Amino acid sequence: MSTTVEGPMTPQTVARIFAEKIPFNRELGFEFEFDDDGRPILHFQKKPEMVGNFVRGNLHGGVISSCLDVIGGFAAFCALLEKLDPAEGGADEVFGRMGTIDLRVDYLRAGYGRDFRATAYVLRVGRKVAVTRMELHNENSELIAVGTGAYIVG
Repeated sequence: MSTTVEGPMTPQTVARIFAEKIPFNRELGFEFEFDDDGRPILHFQKKPEMVGNFVRGNLHGGVISSCLDVIGGFAAFCALLEKLDPAEGGADEVFGRMGTIDLRVDYLRAGYGRDFRATAYVLRVGRKVAVTRMELHNENSELIAVGTGAYIVG
């Protein structure tokens, strides 16, 4: 699998990278798209390996925090992409440097459900750090958890 991106770096390319080239996201079955306003969305279905409490059958807290972290990073990178000059390139380099530097997760209720949807929006993108706000809902639109993430981008 190639580690470089071929062609122009668009939000759709970023979605493909996050879904196909990041092994952890592939393993969890994360799928990425955008809503009508262009905000990123992460979808996944609960797998037996994602259960944290085998009696209740709810999502493991690590899965919840992981999906919030991933959608936060996805939103941050998409926002950063808008600030880059396509003629100069550099998206691959920024993507390679990007990482989570802080993550706060508030678990609001047990992660019951089968289908989950995480959304994120950017609070700020600076030269060095981007900050995002994330939410995770189940198929009944129940709010499972919220988070705030800070990502190194420069």
